[in-house]
Amino acid sequence: MEGKEQDVSLGANKFPERQPLGIAAQSQDEPKDYQEPPPAPLFEPSELTSWSFYRAGIAEFVATFLFLYITILTVFGVQRSPTKCQSVGIQGIAWAFGGMIFALVYCTAGISGGHINPAVTFGLFLARKLSLTRAVFYIVMQVLGAIVGAGVVKGFEGKERYAKYNGGANFVASGYTKGDGLGAEIVGTFVLVYTVFSATDAKRSARDSHVPILAPLPIGFAVFLVHLATIPITGTGINPARSLGAAIIFNKDLAWDDHWIFWVGPFIGAALAALYHQVVIRAIPFKSK
Repeated sequence: MEGKEQDVSLGANKFPERQPLGIAAQSQDEPKDYQEPPPAPLFEPSELTSWSFYRAGIAEFVATFLFLYITILTVFGVQRSPTKCQSVGIQGIAWAFGGMIFALVYCTAGISGGHINPAVTFGLFLARKLSLTRAVFYIVMQVLGAIVGAGVVKGFEGKERYAKYNGGANFVASGYTKGDGLGAEIVGTFVLVYTVFSATDAKRSARDSHVPILAPLPIGFAVFLVHLATIPITGTGINPARSLGAAIIFNKDLAWDDHWIFWVGPFIGAALAALYHQVVIRAIPFKSK
């Protein structure tokens, strides 16, 4: 019997219990292996004297310009084709939007954070990820970039053809109510901004450091999926800069009648995503100091 007990003891020591995985691992009371970034101040006057502040704004301008340029041209290419079978179709439009976000977030994340969208900037501001000074500056640069991007497309296409294809502007499609459009924009933006929070979460990055996750990939994929779902309803805004830039250059009643939806909807969706991630998922207000 002594020999058997000794063998059991040796076996237990030789093959210790495995480390907990998944949800079980998250419940272990271990020291933090990540640093929770401090909340950004509401106003940061020193930013105004820093070149990196203006460089980030320029990056947002250029990225939003390129975003509008590629995506609206893709929309026009589909509308110009006699049949959807001779073009990339709705799937191609969705890939253009999602693919450009993937590429541009990858390029600008280390400079400005790669927002390219006032709704994303607003959501991150509510979560105290950036100051009000920077948030306002980003939104202004994003809108300017969108206007220039849409303007360049109009220059390529010409006034007649640009007007024929509605300038790539967002509006609620026939057969849907304004409430339908508003709901689609709220939910679509919630999906995007929630994905942004999850993909850039400091705790998740530390916990899943063994899994190589490229943050721009899920963000771009979220944009792609939302476009697949809501192009038939609103043309998919979920980005007030994109909607405003196209509306200003197109400048017809069709673009302005429902334009408020493409600011109110995304900002509500972004606020809900910020609230859900910070309060429910991360429970930051309830953490002890």
